[in-house]
Amino acid sequence: MREPIMSTSDTISIASGAVLASLVLPVAACAAGGGAHADMGVSLPLYSVLPFAGMLLSIALFPLLAPKFWHHHFGKVSAFWAVVLVVPLVLQYQGGAVYEILHIVLADYVPFIILLGSLYTVSGGILLKGTLRGTPALNTGILAIGTILASWMGTTGAAMLLIRPLLRANAHRKNRTFMVVFFIFLVANVGGSLTPLGDPPLFLGFLRGVPFFWTFHLLPHMLVAAGILLALYYLLDRHYYRREGITAAPDDGAQEPIRIEGSYNFIFLAGIVGAVLMSGMAKWGDISILGIHRGVQDVVRDGLLVLMAGLSMAVTPRPLREANAFTWFPIQEVAILFIGIFLTMIPCLKILQAGSQGELAFLIAAVR
Repeated sequence: MREPIMSTSDTISIASGAVLASLVLPVAACAAGGGAHADMGVSLPLYSVLPFAGMLLSIALFPLLAPKFWHHHFGKVSAFWAVVLVVPLVLQYQGGAVYEILHIVLADYVPFIILLGSLYTVSGGILLKGTLRGTPALNTGILAIGTILASWMGTTGAAMLLIRPLLRANAHRKNRTFMVVFFIFLVANVGGSLTPLGDPPLFLGFLRGVPFFWTFHLLPHMLVAAGILLALYYLLDRHYYRREGITAAPDDGAQEPIRIEGSYNFIFLAGIVGAVLMSGMAKWGDISILGIHRGVQDVVRDGLLVLMAGLSMAVTPRPLREANAFTWFPIQEVAILFIGIFLTMIPCLKILQAGSQGELAFLIAAVR
């Protein structure tokens, strides 16, 4: 079922964000001039991380314990935790807090959402069609392909491309829940571990200076984890396949050749990869936006990502996206939830940056 483009909770969250911006932007100059409080991480109490914990627990528990409430009010929940953190932080640290808020929004959150949005948009224009008959071998192959693609299309993009073909191929099967579980493990998690495109935390590391290909050090670990999961999946699928008494996948006589529609979107996908790579290698100086210094190459990268998404939307026929059940709701949900995550994460980052002088000194000492 198609989700509404803008729910009431989304509208309220966006409105509250606009109000917050109107309050903090006038003092951006103060933040830029005086800089962030160097001792913020030292003086922040440990309980200042509670809004972050509350945000994560809300995301983890509300969809399970109160799904209807969460579906209609997740935007309000995100806004609540953000306000609980931002208001006292600004009152206490004033310009320093405003600087940290603007920095995490402009230097981390905005590039993060632009990357996810561009990958989601381009991937949503690629449709795998054709007749697939679900067998343990075929299903394992789909999971393996998705695991490989996830680091380059993003876990969301690879999942969008392959989850529906997997479910269609196994429409005749009685036991399918485990298929989705392993799909989440492999395509939506393990597979995205090799590049900053694959996993959001890796992209945040890339924004902080981690080289694009550094995560290829994880290749042996990824192969071991993926190999174990694929082997377990195959054995489990074969067990259910035999228990269901299936000797062969049903053949209704309709044979449609396997094909990819919207394959030109792979060009835009390559453009996204190239833009991210460029921003990691080029050094074109800095630009100040509301007192926040960003690399010119980073701004150019963000512009190119938006361009790739725009071109994909322009050239991909609407019926193709409709066949892919493409809507803006998932990326809107991600944007609304992650603004809450990024804002409430500020005390955690500052306390960790304070090292042995912060409230988590015991944790820093334990891992050294």
